Amino acid sequence: MAASGEVEVGMDAESSRAALRRARAETELLIASLTRDLNGVIDASLSSNADDEHDPEGATIAFERAQVAALLAGARRRLADLDDALSRLDAGTYGRCERCGLPIPAERLAVRPSARTCVHCAG
Repeated sequence: MAASGEVEVGMDAESSRAALRRARAETELLIASLTRDLNGVIDASLSSNADDEHDPEGATIAFERAQVAALLAGARRRLADLDDALSRLDAGTYGRCERCGLPIPAERLAVRPSARTCVHCAG
């Protein structure tokens, strides 16, 4: 276990907390943008009487709505993962693999700050 205020991978807790909060803020902005996009697609479909299911010009409105909804769901999962990582940081378990118990490399946490497992256990 790391000493109080320090993460297993050698980063201090405040640096980890700042990185997680930055990622969380970026994800919240993405959620807001995707929500606007989804509402725009829905509004466009309500005000249109086009038969988009048989439109040879491109993707259907239903497809666009499903695509944006999937991106939004992924962003919401990422936000929940980041919140969970902040909770693990508070509990002193952040940066430790939940499967093998070894430290998660700093490089992995830099790329995926909400990582719960080391690369070996994730594979």
